[in-house]
Amino acid sequence: MPATPRNLVVAQSGGPSPVINSSLRGIVEAARDLAAIGTVYGAYHGIEGVLKEELLNLSAQSAGEIALLRYTPAAGSIGTCRYKLKPKQAEDFERVIEVFRAHHVGYFLYIGGNDSMDTAHKVAQLAQQRGLDLVAVGVPKTIDNDVGDSEFKLIDHTPGFGSVAKYWMHMVQNANEENAGSSPADPVLVLQAMGRKIGFIPAAARLADPAREMPLLIYLAERHHTLAELAEQVNDRLRQQGRAIVVVSEGFDVGEIGELKDAFGHTSFSSSQITVAQVVVNYLNQVGLAAKGAARGNVSGTDQRHSMAYASIVDLDEAYKSGQMAALLAAGGESGSMSTILREPGPVYNVRYDKVPLEQVANSERTFPANWITADGCDVTDDFVRYARPLVGDEMVTLPLIDGRQRLSRLAPIFAAQKLPKYVPQADR
Repeated sequence: MPATPRNLVVAQSGGPSPVINSSLRGIVEAARDLAAIGTVYGAYHGIEGVLKEELLNLSAQSAGEIALLRYTPAAGSIGTCRYKLKPKQAEDFERVIEVFRAHHVGYFLYIGGNDSMDTAHKVAQLAQQRGLDLVAVGVPKTIDNDVGDSEFKLIDHTPGFGSVAKYWMHMVQNANEENAGSSPADPVLVLQAMGRKIGFIPAAARLADPAREMPLLIYLAERHHTLAELAEQVNDRLRQQGRAIVVVSEGFDVGEIGELKDAFGHTSFSSSQITVAQVVVNYLNQVGLAAKGAARGNVSGTDQRHSMAYASIVDLDEAYKSGQMAALLAAGGESGSMSTILREPGPVYNVRYDKVPLEQVANSERTFPANWITADGCDVTDDFVRYARPLVGDEMVTLPLIDGRQRLSRLAPIFAAQKLPKYVPQADR
C-alpha cells in the first residue's frame, strides 16, 4: 500500500434508485476511517464530471448532510449520467487518466450497472498501461436487478431492486382497491411497470397478493403474447372474477411505439410517443370486454425509482453496506473487483458482502429465470415470491421532516480547484 494517502473519486451512472445515495454514504463514511484514502470526491454527473474536472469534495461536507443521504432518493446529490465511454473515444479515456493524475487519485469507485462495471474495468486497465497506480472498484446499482448472472452466483440482487419491488407491492394493493370499487364501470385496470428486457420489476406485483386472491395478471417482456392472446386471458379472468388488474412490462412487445434510445442504446420508454399500457388499453376497448364497462390505464413513471416513501429498509441497509465494502476493497488494493451481495443458504434470510471480478460482471447478463414464469405466461411462481419477499422488509421507512416536507441532504458546492485546460467530452463535440 502507498506510504501516503491517495484520493478517491466516486461516480454514478445510469438511472437512479431510492437507495443509490445510501451506497454513496457508505463509501464516504467508511473512507473516513481508512488511512489509505485521502479526500473523497464525487464526480459531478458521473463520468462526465471526471472529463470536465468537476469534482465535488465530499470529505468537506458536514457529517449531518452525509448522514441524510440515507433519506435522499435518486441522484441529485452528485448527479448521474448516461454518457458511455466507448472504445473509439480514446481521448476521453486519456482525459480520465489525466484528471486522476492531476488530483492524486488512486481509487475510482463507479456505482452503476453492467455498462458501468465495464467502464470501471477499462479505466483500470488503461491506468495500468499508463503507469498510474489506480484501484478501480464497482458498486452495484440497478432497479431492474439485471446485474450479474442468471444463477445468482455473482450477485444475489442489486441495491435498488428491493425498493422498486416494495413500490409495486403497495401500488398493486392500492390499485386493487381502486379496481374493486370501480369495477362496475371500469372492470379492467392496466398498470405499466419499468423493465425493458427483464421482468423482475413487473414480477414484484405478485408480492401484493402472495395468496393469489386478486384477479391479477402479470406480463413480462420475456414471455411473448400477442395482444389477442392477452385479451383472451383478460376476458377469461373477467368471466371468472368480474374484474382484472393487468401489470404489463414496458418492454412487452406490442409492436412499434416510437421508442427513443439513450446513450447506452437502451430504449427510454418513459420518453416514447405512446406507452405500452395505452396500446393494451386501446386494444382491449376496441375488441370488447367480457364485462360491462371499459379498460383504464395507469403508467407509473420515474417515481418508481425515486419514491423515498416506499424505499425498503432492507434495501437501504444493504446499499450502505455494499458501499462500505467497496471502500474497504479499494483501500485493500482490490482493483478490478465489484462489491457484491450473496445470500446465505437456509430458511432465514441472511446475506454476506464479498467481491467478484469486474470483468465477469461486465460480460454477464442476467435473465429472469424461465421456471419463475407460470405455464400460461401471465404470472410468476411462488419461487419468485420466496426470492423477492425478504428484500422488501416488514416496515415502512420513517422520513425526517421539517414543516411537513422531507428533509433531504443538501451538499455544499465545494469543488476541487481545476488544474487542467477545459475539455469537451468527445460525444458532445
